[in-house]
Amino acid sequence: MAKIRIFSTPACPYCVTLKEFLRENNFSFEDIDVSQDKNSLDEMIEKSGQFGVPVVDIDGQIVVGFNREKISKLLNINE
Repeated sequence: MAKIRIFSTPACPYCVTLKEFLRENNFSFEDIDVSQDKNSLDEMIEKSGQFGVPVVDIDGQIVVGFNREKISKLLNINE
């Protein structure tokens, strides 16, 4: 199974939707709250070049935002 890490914040509606999408497709993930963890925020910015959330790390592949099509392709989800 893919290793999925989500850099997110509790107030981000796209983050909530992304996590629901992954749960519906039976994927587990590590949820990293960058609003509470400066080291994780720095890691997210270094990996993505972005300050906005969500940022998804799927086996080292970075996806910025809830790009449903790209995430589905990386995880072999047929919609």
